[in-house]
Amino acid sequence: MICFHAQQCVEKYLKALLASRDIKNPRSHDLTELVGLLPASFRPRISMNRLARLNPYAVESRYPSPGKPETRQEALQALKTASKVRQEALRMLGVRKRQDPE
Repeated sequence: MICFHAQQCVEKYLKALLASRDIKNPRSHDLTELVGLLPASFRPRISMNRLARLNPYAVESRYPSPGKPETRQEALQALKTASKVRQEALRMLGVRKRQDPE
């Protein structure tokens, strides 16, 4: 489930970036396709390979079948990728980090 939610996080941030540029969001879970629709100067600084590794989690990890489950290392890498995209997207959208209440 961690890998699924990491993929969903990245997908939603990429779709937010598309919406902020008035680019129609396709009905797609393919992260490389989504980032490819963004202007080159408005893309998160992350490799297409790292995004592509999250693609299978959009469906496969949500409805797991008997077989090889995701490893702890895969989950940690997925979270690292999601965190990087989140950080980049918030920066590009001009969202400042909220301060914690005292």
